[in-house]
Amino acid sequence: MEKYSQYRDRGSGIAPFFPVPSQPSGVAIPLHIFLFVLRLPILLTVTLSYFFVFAWLPIGSLGKKAALWLILGTPGIWWIDLQIDGVKKGSLAKHHQNRLPQPGSIIASSFTSPIDSLYLAAIFDPIFTASYPSTRQLQRISLFGAMLRALLPPQPSPPLGAKLTDLAVLLRAHPDRCVVVFPECTTTNGRAILPFSPSLLSAPPRAKIFPISLRYTPGDITTSLPGAYFSFLWNLCSKPTHCIR
Repeated sequence: MEKYSQYRDRGSGIAPFFPVPSQPSGVAIPLHIFLFVLRLPILLTVTLSYFFVFAWLPIGSLGKKAALWLILGTPGIWWIDLQIDGVKKGSLAKHHQNRLPQPGSIIASSFTSPIDSLYLAAIFDPIFTASYPSTRQLQRISLFGAMLRALLPPQPSPPLGAKLTDLAVLLRAHPDRCVVVFPECTTTNGRAILPFSPSLLSAPPRAKIFPISLRYTPGDITTSLPGAYFSFLWNLCSKPTHCIR
């Protein structure tokens, strides 16, 4: 933990790599243990079934999205609160459809948890990319790769043999899909914004870029510390419900 304490914002003093503390379970610890034991095998089963079976079947985008929502619902992620700057609640469908990402647009998303990629896949069915601090080029990755990167240490440079491209090429090759960029390059606890990779600079001049910030309640399912697999699964599966904002 001490080695992460040097990475603080000099203005606010916020440390983006400290994990968000969990609320003490107290007398509810038996309930949390029960939910964890019940949900974990189901979550692993539906997740592995999707990535090793259903993702390769010709079930269409709707069928894959239904499977992804099943994965999200298993640990209790049942409530999504969508807020759009400059749009009043209830008026989005009438006048502001252009405020949401459309095929051919770019999503610049916060990066705090494996749930980020899972939620974006369930909503937009996008192409995921990995950004690096030293280059404008990106690496196209799968949904599983994007989720796995949220649990691994930061990668300051592309791996050897990685096939790199840029946003303009991806958008031309896939005009019917969005492209997701995680410009911070690594996960944080969601309480600060890291300096962006220059990868967004490779976007075409007319491309629409939608910044998206995902926040969780409780906030302890962020994976700002690499390798914290068990604590992430415990916080995810032991709480009755989670909310995405």
